[in-house]
Amino acid sequence: MLVRIFFFLIGFGLTIIGSVYIISYLNLFSIGYNFLEYVNFIIRQFECLCALLGILIMFLVVMVPGGKYNELHLWYFN
Repeated sequence: MLVRIFFFLIGFGLTIIGSVYIISYLNLFSIGYNFLEYVNFIIRQFECLCALLGILIMFLVVMVPGGKYNELHLWYFN
């Protein structure tokens, strides 16, 4: 259970870090970037990819069933 909480917090932290960078890069619009150039720029930045990685980690922690203990999860596999 503590391992799942640890990985959830790691995913949450990565999501926050990536989201802050994505929001801060919105300043590129003020110097003349259009939306496609903005998206092209942020998908090449590792800091912004941390947001996607964090969301993926949190999704896996919540959705994948636990080990030998009957932990709460949203998917049920037989």
